[in-house]
Amino acid sequence: MQATFPYAGRLYTYDPAAPLDVSLPLAPGADQVSCFWAEPVQFDTIRVGSFVGSVALGGSTNYQRVHVTPHGNGTHTECYGHIAPDPAATLNQCLRRFLFVARLVSVAPRAQPNGDLVVMLADVQAALASQADGSVPEALVLRTLPNDPAKRSRHYSGTNPPYVEPALAHFLVAQHVQHLLLDLPSVDREEDAGQLLAHHAFWRYPAQPRCGATITELIFVPDEVADGLYLLNIQITSLELDASPSKPVLYKLSPMPPPPPGP
Repeated sequence: MQATFPYAGRLYTYDPAAPLDVSLPLAPGADQVSCFWAEPVQFDTIRVGSFVGSVALGGSTNYQRVHVTPHGNGTHTECYGHIAPDPAATLNQCLRRFLFVARLVSVAPRAQPNGDLVVMLADVQAALASQADGSVPEALVLRTLPNDPAKRSRHYSGTNPPYVEPALAHFLVAQHVQHLLLDLPSVDREEDAGQLLAHHAFWRYPAQPRCGATITELIFVPDEVADGLYLLNIQITSLELDASPSKPVLYKLSPMPPPPPGP
């Protein structure tokens, strides 16, 4: 099955039946990925009178309450409302499109004099330049190296995990990148006295807020998914919050050959 999608004046093909899910699941228990001291996801069985919301326990249906912290449990997408006081700045209002052309690049964070590991602008630019056309479309997906499968279940709280150089956020804004996805808990340092420099730079907040721009954190891109150009589908819940658990899905894009010259 093949479909087409236009980008930069060309048509690209992709297979809708070959999705590449780069989200991490939300499941109960302590063996799931977490950050910023979020409690583990919890599923509670609803009980009302004689009704029990569990078929395994004799109920007619499964009926459960979910406890989740979007910014701390699993893959999540956030908008500028994350750093703004406006209650109307919700992801459900800001994200109005769901299909984008994305570039996947792999970079290794660099050790800094203070011991921090930081994704540097120069390394991302070099990774972009190494690809066929080096263009930066609407979305950028960052896979950090080494690509340890332990990222799927790591507890990041209190570990000062890698983060993004603010200059990279400024560069992405200059390149009109609307969506940044990465396999880290945050674009900023775990503890930075509330500066959130990369968040502020990427959303241009408060000077000129980019309402349609999003950051998706705690993804995982398997090694078999090669760097390159993809169609990205960002799936979210319709919660009126600054963030939502999300399911970003990639589809490999391949350029269609140009039509043969006319007679």
